[in-house]
Amino acid sequence: MNTTGLLATLAFCAASTLAHADDSTLRIGIEAAYPPFSFKTPEGEISGFDYDIGNALCDEMKIKCQWVVLAFDGMIPSLKVRKVDAILSSMSITPDRLKSVDFTKKYYHTPGKLAMKDDVVINDPLLDLKGKKVGVQRASTYDRFATEQLAPAGVEVVRYSSQSEASLDLASGRLDATLADIVNTDEAFIKTPAGKGFALVGPDINDPSYFGRGAGIALRKGDTANAVRLNAAIDTLRTNGKYQQIMGKYFAYDIYGSTAE
Repeated sequence: MNTTGLLATLAFCAASTLAHADDSTLRIGIEAAYPPFSFKTPEGEISGFDYDIGNALCDEMKIKCQWVVLAFDGMIPSLKVRKVDAILSSMSITPDRLKSVDFTKKYYHTPGKLAMKDDVVINDPLLDLKGKKVGVQRASTYDRFATEQLAPAGVEVVRYSSQSEASLDLASGRLDATLADIVNTDEAFIKTPAGKGFALVGPDINDPSYFGRGAGIALRKGDTANAVRLNAAIDTLRTNGKYQQIMGKYFAYDIYGSTAE
């Protein structure tokens, strides 16, 4: 074989190996600061419902999960520039996000809820929160809802890089309320020592035009191959009992939502 032929063969082998590596590894973005869905253990390991579901999906697809910890507001930009192949971090499937990324089907669906002092009564957030400070996570669906609905009603919206930071400011009295996913607020704040004296208040906040149809796995536009195999894996976990097993590790109730969604 001449030098040209050898180089061509080596190039082909390298390309084949790279393609195989791409097919056998899925780089997944996760926040790791949104318990009980994603968090770091005292040893610095990633844990949580999102993490366990992702690993179970990769096992089902017989591929390797490569987890990449990212700030929530940097996830979609990182996906677009190919730093990750997917986002599995409690990201809601909303009409606004669907303009820039694709999603799998949902893997859970829970409403939003206000957390405030446990003696506060909220009947209509647009009226009863006027003049109050409400904390939300920056770039979340709750940020958009608060910006477009609460702020025009006279609410001061305070944005944080993580939900845990907002909860800390609520506990310290720097906020009147936080607005976030009901499960995260209940499990990661209300039921902890820091949440003593606080409660989930007011109506569920679940407007589909803001909060979509649940949390899904975000993918780059046109990534049909990963969408197909991830959707199939989600269906398999739901039917073989692995989904319910993982859910039971973190929750005493069903967070999947309606099967009709």
